[in-house]
Amino acid sequence: MTKIKFGIIGCGSIGKRHIAVVDADENAELVAVCDSDENVLKEIEDLYPSVLRYSSFSDLLNNTDINVVSICTPHGLHAEMAIKAAQFKKNILVEKPMALCVEDCKKMIDCARENNVKLWVMKQNRFNKPIAITKSAIQENKLGKILMIKCDVLWNRHQEYYEGSNWRGRADLEGGVLYTQVSHFIDLMIWWCGDVINAQTIIQTKNHKISIEDCGVSNIVFENGALGSITWTTCVYNKNYEGSITIIGEKGTIKIGGGYLNKIDFWDVQSYPLPENISFEDKPNNYGKYQGTSSNHDHVVKNIISQLLNERHDTVEGDEGMKTIAAIEKIYSNARYD
Repeated sequence: MTKIKFGIIGCGSIGKRHIAVVDADENAELVAVCDSDENVLKEIEDLYPSVLRYSSFSDLLNNTDINVVSICTPHGLHAEMAIKAAQFKKNILVEKPMALCVEDCKKMIDCARENNVKLWVMKQNRFNKPIAITKSAIQENKLGKILMIKCDVLWNRHQEYYEGSNWRGRADLEGGVLYTQVSHFIDLMIWWCGDVINAQTIIQTKNHKISIEDCGVSNIVFENGALGSITWTTCVYNKNYEGSITIIGEKGTIKIGGGYLNKIDFWDVQSYPLPENISFEDKPNNYGKYQGTSSNHDHVVKNIISQLLNERHDTVEGDEGMKTIAAIEKIYSNARYD
């Protein structure tokens, strides 16, 4: 079978996960990586000695025959790099967030279409078992009308988290907490309830020396009429406290929690009991040369490979990925900085 050839741009924490996932997939070939930090490239060389290494993205695009570029760089660079990859006729997988504004998302989508290449956005949490079961219940109308949806992302990020990076905490490159810590949660709420059509928001920076907020609350109205709320912070003492979504429907209530939305905290749905014998155990990912927190990145990569090989797939493409950015823009657009 023909293998799908990948190149990874950006070899930080999330980039290393992409590298390991591709390396572990029998239908993928890790051809090249790119990073501006020579020390990072040396680490990659030690683990993957046969992989080509570049400090220039242009050199990688010019000198390799890869099928897919995985973009794992700071958020503010996603659009520029995706457009450049498309111009080189490369398919593109962009880590979340897709970009920092809808205008850039549209440019990415248009360029991909003009060059007849695919543009995907990483939405691995859709493959979490509790998320998939909840999606099925909603699709089968088991909850009836969704009345409210509540999201809490109450996490810890020490000042060192920001100081140890040249882009975190910067408005021009990170954008805000909603783009980094809350993006997947917003994607799921949109997946279930439709686009955000209205939002009233208050944000503050209370406990970090950064140019983005570290606390926020927003009241939201979704396309299906559901009322929503998001409470987020990176100020929780010592370690992450909670990341959860609660759905209130006419015929049921569901709360999804756990460390990474991988646990059902509450399930009470009329005529739709929680399936038995399903393990929600939070197993850290292990891709041979990479181990880390729980992840379904491998499912996304497998689906991309299946799509390129003309097999069955379940991927999130640019038009759908842009919905999260549109929602974040709306939430931030009228925010009061009290």
